[in-house]
Amino acid sequence: MSECNNYDCVVNRRSFLSKTAYGLGAVSLASFFNPALLGNAISNSNRKLGKGILGSPHFAPKAKRVIYMFQSGAPSQLDLFDYKPLLNKMNGDELPESIRQGQRLTGMTAGQTSFPLAGSQFSFQKWGESGAWMSELLPHQSKIADELCFVKSMYTDAINHDPAATFIQTGSQFPGRPAIGSWLDYGLGSDNENLPSFVVLLTKNMGGQPLYSRLWGNGFLPSQHQGVQFRAGKDAVLYLNNPPGVKSDARREQIEYTKKLQQEQYEKFHDPEIEARIAQYEMAFRMQTSVPEVTDMSDEPEHVFDLYGPDSKIPGTYAANCLMARRLAEKGVKFIQLYHRGWDHHDNLPDNIKDKCKQTDQASAALLLDLKQRGMLEDTLLIWGGEFGRTNYSQGKLTMDNYGRDHHPRCFSIWMAGANVKKGYTHGATDEFGYNIIEKPVHVHDFQATLLHILGIDHEKLTYKFQGRRYRLTDVHGNIVKELLA
Repeated sequence: MSECNNYDCVVNRRSFLSKTAYGLGAVSLASFFNPALLGNAISNSNRKLGKGILGSPHFAPKAKRVIYMFQSGAPSQLDLFDYKPLLNKMNGDELPESIRQGQRLTGMTAGQTSFPLAGSQFSFQKWGESGAWMSELLPHQSKIADELCFVKSMYTDAINHDPAATFIQTGSQFPGRPAIGSWLDYGLGSDNENLPSFVVLLTKNMGGQPLYSRLWGNGFLPSQHQGVQFRAGKDAVLYLNNPPGVKSDARREQIEYTKKLQQEQYEKFHDPEIEARIAQYEMAFRMQTSVPEVTDMSDEPEHVFDLYGPDSKIPGTYAANCLMARRLAEKGVKFIQLYHRGWDHHDNLPDNIKDKCKQTDQASAALLLDLKQRGMLEDTLLIWGGEFGRTNYSQGKLTMDNYGRDHHPRCFSIWMAGANVKKGYTHGATDEFGYNIIEKPVHVHDFQATLLHILGIDHEKLTYKFQGRRYRLTDVHGNIVKELLA
């Protein structure tokens, strides 16, 4: 048989790898992998602990890790952080055209003939020495106001959920770009050889806008840089454990044949995806021991559960995931992404936002306090926020006790805390209607550039060449917001 041409060989090899990665992985291909068996299949540069493509940060980092508490669906900044008493005074009045300025609306409110201003149903007061305004809905976060760095002048280019979430997580509204955690793994590598450097935790049984795995995907980066989702239940990571009936001898023989094939193909084509697959198999083997250890919370004292709230004992809840995030941070996981859905309140906002705050407020504050008492807050960057803001006018009918708010990309609020960000500081401001930014705007790309800076990375220098172009998280934009830094 004549030797196949390179194109056909690549196609066939990729097809084989794709199928075996999922098929063999489903029966735990890595179950019996011993790193010693891998020989030279994995390049030393990829195997070295803590060594990403950069080798070391561009400059001394202030943070070793990031915990990003993403509130999917877009919390209403006007009912949580951005206090606007004028809205209460003018409740029911029409949004002035001089404020709207012809800005685009979603299809859900573009057809409205009236845009009645909706004041918040919730009281606000100043907290701490910083005097930060916070809603009564956040009693626990209010107590840590002096630890927080509020950004009240965030804005985005996207007006709908999926592109907006994709944008803030990947730097592009379009699918296919690497997530923040993937960029960090690619650039800086791992601090724990037994756990992935990018872990994702989703609150279980939570409705709301759908979340797609591409939000924590590797995009065009090699596949070993994708986020690993930890789930509630017996098997935190799918297909990690040995399935019933699989014998070690048969598995070891299967692994040996697969390894030989991959080594031969790599020597011939030098395709980094082969190395990526092998690296994933090796990590899966090591995770068989490390994952059960980190997910077993039986060693947590009762006072820690009390700090996070009663839900922290229920696997998969937001509170339990916050506690898990601290445990993962202790083990050297570099980027921990939490997702909590259900903040999309187009109607019945007063009741719905109460429920969301009840689910998240105590645990969000507890995570900060827990890290602080362990001496970890100083080198951990905490982030809390959603993908865009909400309108100051009511979507649908405004009543005395009910209103909804549509999507509003032109301004929203987030907070950060921990490594190298100012404590008790509020950055930026919106107008008295809470509709436009009037002071110190921060674009999503600026936020991403600042995040990377805190981790010791020059956002313009962490790049990956794909299809003839060098890409980065911040695309061709982004400025470090130095005023946020201590």
